Amino acid sequence: MNPDDKSLFLDAMEDVQPLKRCADIHWQPSRNARARQAIDTEQLDNFLTLGFLELLPLAEPLAFQREGLQQGVIDKLRSGKYTRQASLNLLRQPAEQCRQMLFSFIRQAERDGLRNLIIIHGKGREEKSHANVVRSYLARWLTEFDSVQAFCVALPHHGGSGACYVALRKSDEARQENWERHAKRSR
Repeated sequence: MNPDDKSLFLDAMEDVQPLKRCADIHWQPSRNARARQAIDTEQLDNFLTLGFLELLPLAEPLAFQREGLQQGVIDKLRSGKYTRQASLNLLRQPAEQCRQMLFSFIRQAERDGLRNLIIIHGKGREEKSHANVVRSYLARWLTEFDSVQAFCVALPHHGGSGACYVALRKSDEARQENWERHAKRSR
């Protein structure tokens, strides 16, 4: 600081009094400061892809089953006889948000030991409608989860071709409980 600047500064600060009690000071948050966004660490593990997509024809129903799954399970799933334990609504959501929501939804269902889900994705009237894009992505994404055993179109009163039933693999706890229940019965 040169001598002229120092004298100007001292002249400007001549009548300033120091604060006596610091407890009286209340800082106001800056208006331009952005709220920090919490990083969703679960999404860091999200393996679902948004790359090239081959759109499903509107007439083709959503359907998938893993090899070795009993036909009776598939029949009950198609007829809506399993109680839906949780649902996810993807209507009018951007594809990236659908990807994140689906990943979180399936992971939470796995943690909670849920087996039967319904996902509402909507249905479009045209091949390139947003609803059909989400539906096509959903068909790909669900097969990427090891825990998804099967999925199929929902019944008309549950959303019809705008929704799908999803069957998840039994958790280890449920498998053990089932084994113990049947073992007691055979004694």
